[in-house]
Amino acid sequence: MTLAAPLDDPGILRQAEIWRRAGRGVALATVVETFGSAPRPVGSHLVVDEAGVFFGSVSAGCVEGEVIMAAHDAIAAGAPRFLEFGGADDAVWRPGLSCGGRIAILVERIDATRLAVLSEVNAAIVARRPCATITPLGGGATRLVRADELALEGRSRIILLEGRRSFVNCYQPGPRLLVVGAAHVAQALAPMATLGGFDVTIIDPREAYALAERFPQARLDTRWPDEALPAIGLDATTAVAVLTHDPKIDDLALRLALASDCFYVGALGSHATNARRVERLKALGVGPLALERLRAPIGLDIAAVSPAEIAASILAELILARRQKPLRRQSLASVANCDA
Repeated sequence: MTLAAPLDDPGILRQAEIWRRAGRGVALATVVETFGSAPRPVGSHLVVDEAGVFFGSVSAGCVEGEVIMAAHDAIAAGAPRFLEFGGADDAVWRPGLSCGGRIAILVERIDATRLAVLSEVNAAIVARRPCATITPLGGGATRLVRADELALEGRSRIILLEGRRSFVNCYQPGPRLLVVGAAHVAQALAPMATLGGFDVTIIDPREAYALAERFPQARLDTRWPDEALPAIGLDATTAVAVLTHDPKIDDLALRLALASDCFYVGALGSHATNARRVERLKALGVGPLALERLRAPIGLDIAAVSPAEIAASILAELILARRQKPLRRQSLASVANCDA
């Protein structure tokens, strides 16, 4: 199986470890501070090897070239580099940010000590354990701490620690998507959601559907939902999309998901199908507040018809729910109503 190039920060960190363990010279660039409008948030990574191969991004492409050159210098010399980039008012020949903001980037060589910390971070991410790293910006070794040790509430930033400016990068468990039903929509949704940074598991007891040939890059679970979901665990970083159209499977999953802390629970089907579904869930003891959380018909209303279009609408709704941001047109409508 050919693995896709890493696009999210956890994938980039895994790639950095793989390259370094293979004996390559590797540097990791990290956004440590932003001012104003910035293309990438604090904590974003870019990894570069000694041959110039790189994955990730610390800008919208505006300054990557200079960051890669700094990475080569760090690999060769061993000393970290601290870079700052601004907007168009900077030096004419120096790259800047077209958005007008400013960013600061730390570039470090992955030496043996940094590799050990990187391995611990990657292990914590896989185990879904929050953690954080502390890097003194004036020089010094990066170390791993518990995510709650410094009361940062999961927010990466520069702090003053023991009289020294240090960058604390917080790593939280990434979003998971549990897709109940190995249907044709799931075949389109799984790779899309993976590219969107979700850890995807397909759950379907119908083994004729849940085949590796149909889902070559997804994790498959052929247990019934009432067994699979508690075993996997439902938390605030988990989304559940129910797609089978089979009440024997769907209702088991929805009853558990709606009683959990999942940030998103959606189900495929028309308004009429959902009305019948709601009545069945009420009979199973699902209360009105839980039912209000159910997003059905699933996905944003973009007039989707094909499996790929429906999958795109579901992924868009997942991202919206995760970011907890209203649609722009809804925000503008609210402003217009206030002004009226």
